[in-house]
Amino acid sequence: MARATPPCTHYLIWPRNPYPANGLWANVGVSNYVALPLPTINPTKRFANMKYNNPSIPHAIIHPEREKPFARRHPWVFERAIDSMSGTPADGDLIDLVTSRGQFLARGYWNSHSQIRAHVLTWDADETIDTAWWAARIARAIAAREALNIEHDAGTPNAYRLISAENDALPGLIVDRYGDWLVFQALTLGIDRRKGEIAGILNDLLHPAGIFERSDIDIRHKEGLPPAVGVLLGAEPPPLVEIVENGRRFLVDVHGGHKTGFYLDQRDNRAALRDYLRADPDRGDQTVLNCFSYSGGFAVYALDGGVSRAINIDSSADALALAKRNVELNGGRADDADYVEGNVFHELRRYRDVSEQFDIIVLDPPKFAQHAGQVEGACRGYKDINLLAFELIKPGGLLMTFSCSGAIDADLFQKVVFGALIDSGREAQIVARLGAGADHPIGLTFPEGSYLKGLLCRVW
Repeated sequence: MARATPPCTHYLIWPRNPYPANGLWANVGVSNYVALPLPTINPTKRFANMKYNNPSIPHAIIHPEREKPFARRHPWVFERAIDSMSGTPADGDLIDLVTSRGQFLARGYWNSHSQIRAHVLTWDADETIDTAWWAARIARAIAAREALNIEHDAGTPNAYRLISAENDALPGLIVDRYGDWLVFQALTLGIDRRKGEIAGILNDLLHPAGIFERSDIDIRHKEGLPPAVGVLLGAEPPPLVEIVENGRRFLVDVHGGHKTGFYLDQRDNRAALRDYLRADPDRGDQTVLNCFSYSGGFAVYALDGGVSRAINIDSSADALALAKRNVELNGGRADDADYVEGNVFHELRRYRDVSEQFDIIVLDPPKFAQHAGQVEGACRGYKDINLLAFELIKPGGLLMTFSCSGAIDADLFQKVVFGALIDSGREAQIVARLGAGADHPIGLTFPEGSYLKGLLCRVW
């Protein structure tokens, strides 16, 4: 009798021979693959053999109808998912998550002041969350940046993300390296309570000149935390730290600059712009308009790519002054006319009204949508600036446009850009889809980690 096929909604494409004799996959033909059905996830079965046996630890009992995200290993536990509590954990304490049938789900840290009541640290009932656990998990994240670590160890004062919170299974923890310095962000109360312990682990593993805290981001308000800025361990970094990125030099304000001081997630996209320009024989006569320029990263790379001029627009005079210094640091010209202080929306309209056009426009705006309730307004903003950009680009020119709003996914962003294109009456093609670099990985069970998305478009 044939075995019954389980209910299925998805298929996995798997090779008929998953272990080719030569160890190579590149030339395996389509005929060598088979579609295997994936059964519908059954949370009850998933945790059937993981009986909870530690009632002395405070634990949250998950509502039966809210168990599916745990089968998918999503690390956030919202208030509405919790049916009841056993014990009275203090905020920041470790708790266990269990089903209504007494089966272990996960272990994480608790915060009664946040809509995200718990952040999952482990799905293994046998794992003890202690200093050794933190050290092992942190070391794993650092080791995953092997190529960048090797570059740093060889003497290059490079800059990159060492730990990317949930995407590295360390929810709430951001650590960026800037040369000999580490910049630390505690996004959650659970991490904030342990920051001294974590800083000590980082110091033992990496021996930085100092660890500087930049926990001054808005999300901490949702955790009931005030801003925190200052030295955690070691020496205080200088007002500006010099780094080297792909051979380009930058001065970074780790004390008060955007994010932890620099947009590290745009490293690969800056290099991509330079490489596209280097391949263009007409680049020597071209002008780049770098909107929301901050410290001039895209302008530095554009000039390195061979364009004759890069104009930077930002609302901050301090950011433009730093951009000017970074351009000069790399041998570029520092004409005051190329540093425009103003509202990008207004400046783009001003250029349109005088029929100004540009060969390349970069749009790298700040986050327009902090949460789902702001998506509609954010989409209007994204459409407006992209419409203006389409109107300002010379035929055959490039538009490099981004959104860093996690609440707006890549599909929606592309639809917004499409709408702007239609309203502009222009034609365009997508040359490349853009995202963050490899030091900003995306957890497969954490789609929220895919916050940065971009398009490189050729415009006619």
